[in-house]
Amino acid sequence: MTTALVADDEPPLARQLAARLERLWPGLQIVAIANNGIEAAERIAALQPDLAFLDIRMPGMSGIEVAEGIECRTRVVFVTAFDSHAIEAFEQAALDYVLKPVSDERLARTVTRLQQATARGDDDERLLAAIERLRPAAEPAPRLHWIRASSGGLTHQIAIDEVMYFESDEKYTLVFTPGAEHLIRTPIAELLPQLDPARFWQIHRSAVVNLAFVAGTRRDDASRLYVRLRDSGRELPVSRAYVHRFKAM
Repeated sequence: MTTALVADDEPPLARQLAARLERLWPGLQIVAIANNGIEAAERIAALQPDLAFLDIRMPGMSGIEVAEGIECRTRVVFVTAFDSHAIEAFEQAALDYVLKPVSDERLARTVTRLQQATARGDDDERLLAAIERLRPAAEPAPRLHWIRASSGGLTHQIAIDEVMYFESDEKYTLVFTPGAEHLIRTPIAELLPQLDPARFWQIHRSAVVNLAFVAGTRRDDASRLYVRLRDSGRELPVSRAYVHRFKAM
């Protein structure tokens, strides 16, 4: 039986990927699910699974760093939300990837490719080549300290600490501060890597909140979770994928 580890800093996504892999590959056994890079490295060293599905950006160690430290024969499949340039690097290195959001069709192709590679006994030189190509993509984006945003006909320089939350609005992103609302053209997907993950949490596919402004949470009669913001009376819905982040509140 082929064994595998799944590592992703979003536990619901990791569990979902593990379940789908086992469904598509009946001969595959998921031996561990890791929630950060350090845990992934430790579990790979201890269990030596045949495969490791590694998210590229994880706390503690990136997926690239984890892959570099593998000393056993574990083959790596990177899980990524990167653009076509990173994807091209995977393809040129003949190493597979899973692009988020993961479709069943793409995952099935990954399973087929891995089964064929296992049968051929491919070596790990491809992994080293892919690591070198992907290293720049794995480096964290520089953190934002200021944002230039517009309101009416004026442009404002806003300190990132003053932002309560960001909210997607079609082609734009709304920037909410305690006393005003502004617009920027940067999509939330591009903005998020530039924010400090210890201070700004995505709570919905269209919303990112500054934890310094979170007063607490509330559940309605349907058990939906909402984040309450300080000094504003506003509440923001939390999607199911991010509810686990607020269990301690």
